[in-house]
Amino acid sequence: MTTSLCPKGHISAESDFCDTCGTRIEGASPPTLPLVTAPADQPPAPVKEKCPNCGYPRSGPFRFCEDCGYDHSTGRVPTIDPLPVAAPSGPWTATIDADAAYFALNDIEGVTFPAGVLPQTIELTPPQVRIGRRSVSKGTMPEIDLAAEPADPGVSHNHALLTFSIDGVWLVSDVGSSNGTWINDEDQPLTAGQSRALKDGDQVHVGAWTTITIRAPY
Repeated sequence: MTTSLCPKGHISAESDFCDTCGTRIEGASPPTLPLVTAPADQPPAPVKEKCPNCGYPRSGPFRFCEDCGYDHSTGRVPTIDPLPVAAPSGPWTATIDADAAYFALNDIEGVTFPAGVLPQTIELTPPQVRIGRRSVSKGTMPEIDLAAEPADPGVSHNHALLTFSIDGVWLVSDVGSSNGTWINDEDQPLTAGQSRALKDGDQVHVGAWTTITIRAPY
């Protein structure tokens, strides 16, 4: 049997590496390393669908563009037509209030109802009014900002959307909120992307205590 002498003085039956200490024996051919191939290119991330009217990225299966109000179902953008002389005039409004009755239904542990808060009424300006909580870091700037004191802890940064329809009424849509958007005294909230036409006196409930009452022109 042929033997080899390793650099450390061991007699090895192997001619490339010492079978005692593993040291490479002088004159042995260097080991052949396996060929490592580069990983295949990863498939590109899917491109978000964009609004045909303004180019704003569509964040889900929602009917209306969050930027310009474009209706993906009808392919139209809400517009305001002049009202006939005999028709009611004036803007739609929304009154935002801390609703004790709605808060009592939620019964959220550790959350205290903000007593003494005065209702606030704003004009609804077409084509859209966002409901949520302002966040500079997230780039969220809703027109109905429920982050102001007293901040409603149950409202998502992007919670719901009011959209002026081509029929001249306001629609409310939930945009994937954590705690849901409720209409009047219904037992179930709107599902994400679902829209509902609003009429005078309808109430939109969001968060822990906020109720938004919609008023039509008079």
